[in-house]
Amino acid sequence: MISIGLYILAGLCWVPVVWLQIKMKNMLESGVAGGGFDRQAYERLRKTWFLLGWPAFLALVAVFWLMVAKPSW
Repeated sequence: MISIGLYILAGLCWVPVVWLQIKMKNMLESGVAGGGFDRQAYERLRKTWFLLGWPAFLALVAVFWLMVAKPSW
């Protein structure tokens, strides 16, 4: 049950991350093409992306540990 909960946590963190990555890519493409580029908005998205990545990463590390250690709780 713990590993399922950790997978759900990772999924809940990564679903918005995919949206953020697409939005950031579009912002960068617009800036390269000569359109407007809002650096502050990009930095906000980047920080959110970074903060959402940590719980997802740690959750999957914990799942890996559970698979290797196989604790008998």
